[in-house]
Amino acid sequence: MRILLLCLTLGLAASMTAKAEEHVILCGGPSLPKWENLRVDGERHDQWWANFIRASTLRMVEIRRAYGKDAKLVWIVYKDGYILRGREDGKPYTTWINEQAAKRNCQLIWVNTGSEAIRALNSRPTRSVRTFDYFGHSNRHCFMLDYGSEVMAVCKAWIHENDIHKVRRNIFAEHAICQSYGCHSGESMSAFWNKSLGIRLIGANGKTDYAVVGQGRLPTASGRWVR
Repeated sequence: MRILLLCLTLGLAASMTAKAEEHVILCGGPSLPKWENLRVDGERHDQWWANFIRASTLRMVEIRRAYGKDAKLVWIVYKDGYILRGREDGKPYTTWINEQAAKRNCQLIWVNTGSEAIRALNSRPTRSVRTFDYFGHSNRHCFMLDYGSEVMAVCKAWIHENDIHKVRRNIFAEHAICQSYGCHSGESMSAFWNKSLGIRLIGANGKTDYAVVGQGRLPTASGRWVR
């Protein structure tokens, strides 16, 4: 009887642990064509509104293949960028993103500032985050949730490396896998992430290329991925 109770207890604990695991994707917003088109040839980028959205959904497919079809997905998305881009393009992008989240049985959390994004991260249960991915603009020092939405080549919403200490380190599961698909993250941001959270952040040394996203592949690094 004791053996049976022990087996049932261990099975219940394993089930609860599996259900507690989450996979968090943080997604920045696109630039506006009215600003990008002012750039000289060769410096224009971020032409497709869905670069970061499509990359997010590709990663969701990967996660479900690796961790099971019921793996819990949490999608934190910078909303203002898609409102502004949708207004310029005349498209209901936020509605489409909501539909993608529903289609993929994914918890969608809209944010409009870096502080809101950090609060969304900190709301995750203790030791629940098995994977974390960032898709969006960045430089070596910060995730730029917004870049070129309201002002050309200017960021108005970000998570700076000096803000990483505000993230609760105990939201992450043991051996959590974290990666930034933004440009240059591996040049400084990764070190701050590791120091503040005790977890490695895979980041690019150099730029990242989202051109392959339209071909069904995750962004690549022009240099190399570093930890």
